[in-house]
Amino acid sequence: MRKHISTIIAGIIFLTGLSLLLYPTISNFWNSKHQTQAVADYSKQIEKMDDQEKEQALAAAEKYNQTLITNGGRFTPTEEEDTLYDSLLDANGTGMMGYITIPEIRCKLPIYHGVEDSVLQVGIGHIEGSSLPVGGRGTHCVLSGHRGLPSAKLFTDLDKLEKGDIFLLHIYDKVLTYEIDQISIVEPEDYGLLEIEDGKDLCTLLTCTPYGINTQRLLVRGHRIENRSGDDSRVTSDAAEVSSLTVAVCVAIPLLIISFLVVDLSIRHSRKKQKK
Repeated sequence: MRKHISTIIAGIIFLTGLSLLLYPTISNFWNSKHQTQAVADYSKQIEKMDDQEKEQALAAAEKYNQTLITNGGRFTPTEEEDTLYDSLLDANGTGMMGYITIPEIRCKLPIYHGVEDSVLQVGIGHIEGSSLPVGGRGTHCVLSGHRGLPSAKLFTDLDKLEKGDIFLLHIYDKVLTYEIDQISIVEPEDYGLLEIEDGKDLCTLLTCTPYGINTQRLLVRGHRIENRSGDDSRVTSDAAEVSSLTVAVCVAIPLLIISFLVVDLSIRHSRKKQKK
């Protein structure tokens, strides 16, 4: 009886260990699947909008950006400013402004209003007080994302980017291309490099660093350049490259094998006991 119980316990421990080992891969897959679906739903919603609706939405965002230039307290908005901010660039009512693609690290992620934890667990957050991601002179958009989450990749590979690499913002039916010209590491409370610069069209990607320690902030800044054909053509999500059935089979097979072994050992033990 003791041997029988020991076999079952060993099987349970093994299954638990395997589950913990597979969790990051499976979780990242499902999050990537969610991100892919969010981008697809957003794109369909934009296609349904007429040109006038799109123009009005972009014009409202540009007008909002102009008010930020002289707003010294833009990073500490009032309740009224919060309400206005949430209403802008919200095509499908989910708070999704658009999405970002980073060809060099094969990254495609939805961009949402704000940087609440619920947002940063599944996508990229736009820092309120920075310019909305519609471009234009005298704008500086700041987008924040997590690194090293066991459940999602997000901005984990942001430190692999170099000066001269590009990233693209897809906002409504507008595509904005930015070329990286500055990579910096700053303290969490240092907002100096996030300021709006006169006449410049900038966008900064922000994440925590060093990896796993997160005591500082990595800032990857780009300036707007002309769009180039095919720049993000090689960007596909991990989930789009692997079917759900394939993932299910890869998980199910080792679990079934282990379960079979545990049952087989239990049956053999029972037979030996009966013979005795």
